[in-house]
Amino acid sequence: MTALAPMVSNVLLLIAALQLKHFICDGPLQTKAMVDDKRRYGAPRGLLHAGIHGLGTLLVMLVYLGLSPFALWLALADAIIHYHVDFSKENVVRQMGWTPAQGPFWWAMSFDQMLHQLTYTGLAAITIAAT
Repeated sequence: MTALAPMVSNVLLLIAALQLKHFICDGPLQTKAMVDDKRRYGAPRGLLHAGIHGLGTLLVMLVYLGLSPFALWLALADAIIHYHVDFSKENVVRQMGWTPAQGPFWWAMSFDQMLHQLTYTGLAAITIAAT
């Protein structure tokens, strides 16, 4: 094993924890009303959905960073990015009239999920670099 191995393990575990958080917040904790509100900028349930993601990220970051302003900033950044990715995807899908029966709907959904996962990769890189 090289000296780099523990750092790589930490990055992978952090990304896995953020992916699990994403599943919980985008799956069981997300309601249809939240999905419906995502297309209206500033709508309460769309903001709530993003806030739940931010809270989930904070819980993950507490494990890695403890209670710190840095953990709070990372959680806030995730919530803000998540909100705008969802808002953008919902509006593109609506404006284009795409439905789940059409390929472009699923391309937009996949692009949305890729952006969320890239956000987690960035958050993990920032976290590991700072520790």
